[in-house]
Amino acid sequence: MLAYIIRRVFQSILVLLVVGLVAFSMFTFVGDPIDNMLGQERTQEDIDRLRTQLGLDRPFVVQYWKFLENAVQGNFGISYRQGRPVATIIAERAPATLELAFVSGMFAILLGIALGVFTAIRRNGIAANLIMTLSLVGVSLPTFLIGILLIYVFSVELDLLPSFGRGETVMIGNWSTGFLTESGLRALILPSITLGLYQMTLIMRLVRSEMLEVLRQDYIRFARARGLKERAVNFRHALKNTLVPVITVTGLQLGSIIAFAIITETVFQWPGVGLLFINAIQFVDIPVMAAYLMLISVMFVAINLIVDLLYFAIDPRLRIDGRHA
Repeated sequence: MLAYIIRRVFQSILVLLVVGLVAFSMFTFVGDPIDNMLGQERTQEDIDRLRTQLGLDRPFVVQYWKFLENAVQGNFGISYRQGRPVATIIAERAPATLELAFVSGMFAILLGIALGVFTAIRRNGIAANLIMTLSLVGVSLPTFLIGILLIYVFSVELDLLPSFGRGETVMIGNWSTGFLTESGLRALILPSITLGLYQMTLIMRLVRSEMLEVLRQDYIRFARARGLKERAVNFRHALKNTLVPVITVTGLQLGSIIAFAIITETVFQWPGVGLLFINAIQFVDIPVMAAYLMLISVMFVAINLIVDLLYFAIDPRLRIDGRHA
């Protein structure tokens, strides 16, 4: 067990280093931040001075190592655009993204599991077939198009929900939340559905597929033969065994929700870290871009590592294979 954990942690650190190197390398092709920071009347002396001040005159390897060294300490440098610490800027934007991801995740998990179980149990019913047909919309349509359609229907035509922004927020310490205001809750509805629809349909179809497979197993037939009620068979036996692989996929999908929030935040002008990243690209704000991609990478790698360790702890076959290896 210990050897497996050490091996997975080492692999995770290696992945983070590679991702950071690739991301940092890409930024050399997005433009020169000096062009956006200095006016038209700049002189070569001004350019050289600012380049030295920002450390852009150093070799690429030195810049990357300095970034990693500071990132480990929670210091992602100074934003080229705002002139403030990147960590402070991200901390200000993080509550909006995390609240959006939380609501979207709950929407995807709860509705996805419920509809998956329903369509599996009532697989020949009209309602189940209709739900499966409509689920193709969530899988097929791109996120930005779903967001635009929701805005057109519920904001433009029906004028029921706001089309952009976060609404009113309340400060609780250093955390700004929209959960405590009516406009904040209303502003969450459309972006949450847009962000969570794909994950919801994916979870629903996975739950349905796994549950149909479980319902064909011999122990389910034996449970029915013992005279157990259909409700007990479906929820106490079938659903419990269905959720083991679903938990794995769901954990990874929750990580992708934050990564995909960049599209939803752009469509709805949601003031989160995703929109911050888009603005950073426009202004070639390399420290913000690098910090965002590194944080997303850390989150994905951490979730993947936790899922692997949980699977190793739950599935005895992996422990046996690990001893033989």
